[in-house]
Amino acid sequence: MSEEMSPQQEIAQMMARARAAQEQIANYTQEQVDELITAMVYAVAREDRAEEIARFTVEETQLGNYDGKFLKIHRKTRATLLDIIDDKSVGVIEELPERNIVKIAKPVGVVGALSPSTNPEATPVIKAISAVKGRNAIIVAPHPRAKLTNKKICDYMRDALERCGAPADLVQSIDVPSIEKTNELMRQCDRVLATGGEAMVTAAYSSGTPALGVGVGNAVITVDDTADLDEAAEKIRISKTLDLAASCSSDNSVLVFESVYDAFVEKLLHEGGYIVEGEEKAKLQAVLWEDGHLNAKVVAQHATMIAGQAGFSLPEGKTFLIVPETGTGPDYPFSGEKLSVTMALYKVKDIDEAIEMTNKIQAYQGQGHSCGIYSYNDDNIMKLALSTRTSRVMVNQPQAPSNSGNVWNGMRQTFSLGCGSWGGNSVNHNITWRDLINETWVSKPLAQTKVIPSDEELFGSVMAKFD
Repeated sequence: MSEEMSPQQEIAQMMARARAAQEQIANYTQEQVDELITAMVYAVAREDRAEEIARFTVEETQLGNYDGKFLKIHRKTRATLLDIIDDKSVGVIEELPERNIVKIAKPVGVVGALSPSTNPEATPVIKAISAVKGRNAIIVAPHPRAKLTNKKICDYMRDALERCGAPADLVQSIDVPSIEKTNELMRQCDRVLATGGEAMVTAAYSSGTPALGVGVGNAVITVDDTADLDEAAEKIRISKTLDLAASCSSDNSVLVFESVYDAFVEKLLHEGGYIVEGEEKAKLQAVLWEDGHLNAKVVAQHATMIAGQAGFSLPEGKTFLIVPETGTGPDYPFSGEKLSVTMALYKVKDIDEAIEMTNKIQAYQGQGHSCGIYSYNDDNIMKLALSTRTSRVMVNQPQAPSNSGNVWNGMRQTFSLGCGSWGGNSVNHNITWRDLINETWVSKPLAQTKVIPSDEELFGSVMAKFD
């Protein structure tokens, strides 16, 4: 596009093309829609493309690692397709016979999608197939650090759409991103789907366009006295090191019952953990935060590199850092989100203290996002779930690859995790195509009209309180 064009004009042109493309598929059948999203995923997830994209993403962003990126583009996109391919998203999508209501799906139009630098390989794909599943078009605004990755992925999906006889402009990318263009996209589109940092989400909610955003991550994991310690340690390591903790779902704090604390620490050390305390803890803290803000240079980096920046070395085979901690809040920064292979470790007496500590940690950062527990005690599991301000509790599962959905659980597949009012969001659930449609409710009279009961039946014992 011409350099003379203003951000407003450039986005307006993209919107016009997106609207024209969306109109062409507005009356597509379910079969046609599902062919499109299947082709879009195949275009990026097949072996050669997934390898290429994974390498390219790491080279461009310098965040995460090849294995993590490959898993996301090769496996996560497939799992997301599997999760939605049988959903009915065209015509009547739900019937409620007891209420004599049917629900009809309608497109919203053009989705404005914001994509982060930490998950730029699969986020555009998952958002794009969710949009197209609802017969929408989508324009993706990438983080500048991942603009080339975003363009590559969107171009592959555009080619796939054309191969199926659909307009390529159903998927577009802002190839030279800027704050001004992103703001214009959010103003001009029909629905904003924002995944990224707090500032990005706040801007989305302030755009004047209906927006779906995510909250701050800071997953807190409890290990109780019924946990399989080998299982828990292995899965925490898997989650903590996946894509070098680029995900906001990575285990940030682990709370361990004192009765199993020493044994569990040994398990974590065996899995590649390294205890950071004393002078090394002070050095690490100075590197992780600058002027009270997380240092971008440590995000999604190798443990050896972070330790090197902090001025200490790691023994061979150590892949994540464990920082024993006792407090929470600004005076204890390790209790917050770290977006690095660094986790805080707390000793707690029992499930009640674990709940209290979880709530304190997440009152500082991450409220509403996610918790986890390694336990085979259903009372402890449900007590944690009932007593914490969290949208997700993952049980005996590696947090980072699980709370956004995976093949081993029933969570909806996404990279956009609603955190409810606790996290400043409008929804608690995992955001999918169902959030990117309008619904028309058709209501017919009930076979039998409801009868309002007598005051004695309806108000019962409360009547006496008014005598």
